Amino acid sequence: MSDSDFDGNGEPAGEVEADISSLDATAQAAIVALQDEIEKLNDRLLRTAAELENTRRRAEREKSEASAYAIAGFARDLLSIADNFERALATAPEDPADMSAEGFNGLMTGVRMTEKELLKVLDRHGVKRIDPTGDKFDPNRHQAVAQAPAAGVPAGHVSQTAQVGFVLGDRVLRAAMVIVSTGAPEAEPEAKIANDAAASPAADEPADSDGSGSKIDTRV
Repeated sequence: MSDSDFDGNGEPAGEVEADISSLDATAQAAIVALQDEIEKLNDRLLRTAAELENTRRRAEREKSEASAYAIAGFARDLLSIADNFERALATAPEDPADMSAEGFNGLMTGVRMTEKELLKVLDRHGVKRIDPTGDKFDPNRHQAVAQAPAAGVPAGHVSQTAQVGFVLGDRVLRAAMVIVSTGAPEAEPEAKIANDAAASPAADEPADSDGSGSKIDTRV
């Protein structure tokens, strides 16, 4: 065997070439496997992206439908209220002067029953009616339209409700319009009452007058 049959490390040249060929085959197989894995991951990524896009579109559609038909149940319950009002008005004559007392009483009874049904529907959907008469004034739920003294109602409390309010859960739909008490009315001093009584016309009339200011002739 000549020197040309050995590489620089003293290894036979044929064995080195065989090792290189074996290494090239292994690397090539690894590259092919990696490319196959990349293709699989890319396909999975594309599928995931498509699923996310479909989910986004479905969520937007459901949100749009929920917004458009959110009050469907509430509106359906109100239809019976509208029917009751229509029936009540159908029994009333066109000219109110032609309505008898019995007919008027019947109409009012129907209206009151319809109001109760309406409040039940509102309550069923979470809408609560608030009448804060007697409660402490709450600026978050009440709107003060006036302040005035009120017997038996402490200052800063609602003495009268001008218009009831409504809430939906913790959210105020409409604040109640109220009159707020400034405390009990001031009592008039006794001295003022006595002065008013003394200044009355009856106290200034002479004993022999007839009450009209003219003097009565008492001579016989």
